[in-house]
Amino acid sequence: MIATAGLLGILVALVASVLLTTRAWAASRSKDATPKSIGVPVLMLLLGSVVAFLALEAGILSHDFSIEYVADNSSRSTPFIFLLAGAWAALEGSVVLWGLVLAAFTFLVARTVFTGDRLGLTALAIFGLIAIFWFGLMATVANPFRVCTEVVGNVCATSSWFPLASSVAPADGVGANPLLQNHILMAVHPPMLYVGYVGFTAPFAFAIAAMIRGEQGSVWLERTHRWSVIAWAFLGFGMLLGAWWSYEVLGWGGYWAWDPVENAAFLPWLVATAFIHSAVVQRRRGMLQAWNLILVIATFSLTILGTFLTRSGTIISVHSFTQSGVGPALLGFLLVVVIGSLALFAWRSQLLSSAPRLDSLASREGVFLFNNLILTVFALAVLLGTLYPIFLEAFGGDRVSVGTPYFNRVTIPVAALLLLGMGIGPVTPYRYARPEVVWRRIAAPLIVSLVAGAIAVLVGVESVPVVIVIVAGTFVVASAVHEFVRQVGKVDGKRLAATSRVLRRAPGYWGGQVAHIGIALLAVGIAASSGLASRDQVRIAEGEVARVDGYCLVYEGPTTRLEPNRRVDGAMLSLRDGSCSDEITGMEPVFNQYARPPAVATPAVHAGFVEDVFVALAAVPGDDVVLDVYVFPLMWMVWLGGLVAVGGGLWAVLARKAGRTVPVVRTGEPEHV
Repeated sequence: MIATAGLLGILVALVASVLLTTRAWAASRSKDATPKSIGVPVLMLLLGSVVAFLALEAGILSHDFSIEYVADNSSRSTPFIFLLAGAWAALEGSVVLWGLVLAAFTFLVARTVFTGDRLGLTALAIFGLIAIFWFGLMATVANPFRVCTEVVGNVCATSSWFPLASSVAPADGVGANPLLQNHILMAVHPPMLYVGYVGFTAPFAFAIAAMIRGEQGSVWLERTHRWSVIAWAFLGFGMLLGAWWSYEVLGWGGYWAWDPVENAAFLPWLVATAFIHSAVVQRRRGMLQAWNLILVIATFSLTILGTFLTRSGTIISVHSFTQSGVGPALLGFLLVVVIGSLALFAWRSQLLSSAPRLDSLASREGVFLFNNLILTVFALAVLLGTLYPIFLEAFGGDRVSVGTPYFNRVTIPVAALLLLGMGIGPVTPYRYARPEVVWRRIAAPLIVSLVAGAIAVLVGVESVPVVIVIVAGTFVVASAVHEFVRQVGKVDGKRLAATSRVLRRAPGYWGGQVAHIGIALLAVGIAASSGLASRDQVRIAEGEVARVDGYCLVYEGPTTRLEPNRRVDGAMLSLRDGSCSDEITGMEPVFNQYARPPAVATPAVHAGFVEDVFVALAAVPGDDVVLDVYVFPLMWMVWLGGLVAVGGGLWAVLARKAGRTVPVVRTGEPEHV
């Protein structure tokens, strides 16, 4: 019954996608261009996707192991929160979640379409085409409602697409992948990423619609600005949660390893960052029209590439949980998107040749363009390092990996240049920036940043790249604060009222500045925690003490406990100060062993303001224990910086939307985001 309801939901959504495409396209070509005909398909699409998702959750929560997906990805002992997360724990379920988010975005965008809105109707037809692909996947090679027809060794061995086929059910399910039931963050991290991925459908659909209709100008940018920033913020938040999960759960001693699937999420975020910034220039000056179209096509294409890398089984990764026949379908869809979009762009290229040119490279537009080029180079370098091993294996048969040293050599200088541009760009005038004006605005921040670098050297920081990032990051923060103080000083009245007026005048600009501060904090945190970290491996007998980087670790003995879904073997430790006399905290790194492999080593982390102490088990403890001990300086800046950056982006959108209902006083300072 549940499988039947779920598959019917998918088929209803698929039919609705076809109707939405045909009706929206017909309405966009009609004389009155009324959106009345699309209301029913949009609601059908949303309803069908909701039914499919709820049916999948119902099957998992009720332990309906006659459904192959439920039997393969849950068990009776799986904790409730991870049962809920089981709906997106593997390929078929993640596609259902993708379809649900896509249907929600389609519904929200449809609410903004009005009579005579040919651009919006054409964009909805693009939404429909994209939905046809995703719900077509669910109805064919990625059907989550296949029913078991044969059980061998308590495992579903064969299954049928037809939900009313004669089915059998194993007594219990295999259980979720251990990596996906080891921390609460795995219930949150994937949905945040999916909102980010799918959110970029909106600017892509409107960009394609504008090219189809031959419309010039920035109307499509204005219509999709909110969706672009929301998608950017959610994608960034999803990556931040993933980094936190890796740090708190995996026990390898870090939060980012340039894993191919980490890169797959990072790539569209990088290109979307470039797009959001260059969109400001087009909306303000009408420039960079062609560049913005290329960037939005690239962003959407990279979201599909990221899904292909994650879910096709093409790469071996801690994030890649499946191998299936969906890979060729995703690759085919990616090729259609890239080739079709670029062909359309080439067809309409003559309409873009009349865009205004830069008056001077020494201007805010010039700095934005410089940052765009740096971000593009950054993305291309990451893309090359990610795909090179795949191509080499495909054509040569050799399996290689591109490691952290390559990415660090490429990204550290690029990151420093980006930080420099982030500090200078927002305070540089449009059209032409006189050197004396720019110097007045950056002189004080530059002095502050150089002082910060000198202090870092004096306290013992010997790494040149870390010092450079500290100087550049401080410059970004000081530049934003200095500009804010300068703007407040130009407004008459009490300081509190002046501050409120400045923030209300350009909420998008100041939201962008907050996001820049967050990125600067994040950059400093990454540089310090990676460039200044210490790493040791120690063996301690029970009752003995090990000294590690100014701390003492006392091994008090092994621990073992049984939980409903796992066996937990740990080591009870006492973390003490350098004198070994005063206890700072107790720590218990553990190995979690589930019914299915692999075992997951979960570290113990003592988070401090100056540094984190990270302890992981290298082997199951007994009379003695082998520990991997890491000390990471300024880790809090990574988490705080990421949250501030995401918060700044969301504030820019929400405050800008709310501000439309009140008069806006123009100050000459443009919105940055």
